[in-house]
Amino acid sequence: MQRKAYATGIAALLAALLAGCTSGSSGGNDISDKNADTSTSTVAAQPGKYRTLPEACGAVSHDTLDSLLPGIAQITDEEQRAKAYAGDATLTYDTDRKVGCHWKIESTDATDRLSVDFERVVSYDNAVSDDSEAQTIYTQLETAADIPESASPSPAESASPSDSVSGSPSASASASASASTSASPAGSGDPSSSDSGSASASPSTTPSGLQPRTLSDLGDEAYLDDQLSGSGSTAEQRTVTVVFRTSNVVVTIVYEEQPMATGTVPDSKEMQDRAQNLAAQLAEALNS
Repeated sequence: MQRKAYATGIAALLAALLAGCTSGSSGGNDISDKNADTSTSTVAAQPGKYRTLPEACGAVSHDTLDSLLPGIAQITDEEQRAKAYAGDATLTYDTDRKVGCHWKIESTDATDRLSVDFERVVSYDNAVSDDSEAQTIYTQLETAADIPESASPSPAESASPSDSVSGSPSASASASASASTSASPAGSGDPSSSDSGSASASPSTTPSGLQPRTLSDLGDEAYLDDQLSGSGSTAEQRTVTVVFRTSNVVVTIVYEEQPMATGTVPDSKEMQDRAQNLAAQLAEALNS
């Protein structure tokens, strides 16, 4: 009887040990499975669409440069004209991340400047996509430019031909009044003469419908800024800036014109149209 009881006790002890080992092994598998689930649940953000950038100085066609920089056509020396078309590349240490080019042309009527910059944005945070990082950079640029949050102008406003001549929506009226003023003798006492004179002497405001604004038909998001510097006693320089983002690339265009004649004001609508046309060409080239 004692030998049988001893054997039964050993069997029970072995059964208990085997049950414990089996339980421990099962627990270990549960932990590893949980770790595997945790590691696979974190997915890296999607990379941006663009991996390279275009060659900036070659991104603008000669025909477009003829439109933006009319003085090029006045360069008679072929070698100098070819150099003018080539532009000057912006110094950069990583052409896969940032490139640019600028042109400066002096003519008998004005000095025109153009710069084009491309920035390919790459996020170093696995939780933030390249597009999101580029959107943050674009928003910072728009905020710094203080672009109003108003809607884009209606076609009727932006298409008004009279707006591009003067600095106010009543350009035609001001021009007519100014003409009648010049025909009237000074000090005639006509109250309309002083009003028309002040209107024609202060064309520095941006015409209606052409103020700084966001653009809805360019890239993923875009804005246009238009600034006039100087006064009536000096040649006034107009600077039109167009910035747009497409995926993880941010493009900046700066177009400047300073007339040679004192008191001359660069045409706002004309400069904006030229800058927007260039922006549309660059956006199409990036997406092709």
